[in-house]
Amino acid sequence: SLLFMTSIVVAVGLCKKLIRRRLYLDHRLFTFLMEMLSTFQICACTNELCLLGNVEPKPHVALSLTYGFTVLHGLTLSGSTCNPCGTLQSVWSGGVSLKTGGLKIAAQFVAAVVARVFMHCIWSLGIAETHFGAPSQGCSSPMQTTVMQAFCIELLFSAVFQLTFLRVERVNPKYRVHLISLLITLLVYAGGNLTGAIFNPALAFSLHPHCFYEKFLSYSLVYWVAPSLGKFFIL
Repeated sequence: SLLFMTSIVVAVGLCKKLIRRRLYLDHRLFTFLMEMLSTFQICACTNELCLLGNVEPKPHVALSLTYGFTVLHGLTLSGSTCNPCGTLQSVWSGGVSLKTGGLKIAAQFVAAVVARVFMHCIWSLGIAETHFGAPSQGCSSPMQTTVMQAFCIELLFSAVFQLTFLRVERVNPKYRVHLISLLITLLVYAGGNLTGAIFNPALAFSLHPHCFYEKFLSYSLVYWVAPSLGKFFIL
């Protein structure tokens, strides 16, 4: 599993490097592809990480891998948002235009779907031992509490993350990525057993698409509306 996730990171890096060399690409297409590839990396790796959540000793292995790969994502995906909430916040503050923001959000959700389909294809091959226990089609619900409590948790985590992110903007990048990764790991430890501590609408859709099909209203409130409100409460 670790080798597979590392291979995804390397493959995405090579694809992005190849795209950067295609100087004749339309700017909008370039933006879409770069955001899609970055979000794909996060969604695919997180799908795989979820399979390692029960590896002993629990939860030390899962949390260590969460921290390690969050650092890796931070180092390799600078310049990409990979989160519709962050993109909406940039649009609201005037950092990017509405058209560019919409393009990025579209890329993020496309990547979420592609990553889920890709991972299910890989799991069906049984390359790694953990893949034999991969989730079957259906809703493997991450919500282990009431909808109201889950809504508040995702909103709070999103607000805490956004506030911290704004506070450490001036910190040296090589230290900032570790601070953000540590925060994400702590949030996963605090609320992972209740909601999954996702606070990213695209990632939530990639991890649990069938839950949205079966219980769209409750899951959209918790995993789409709540983290979006959490971002804007800090503005």
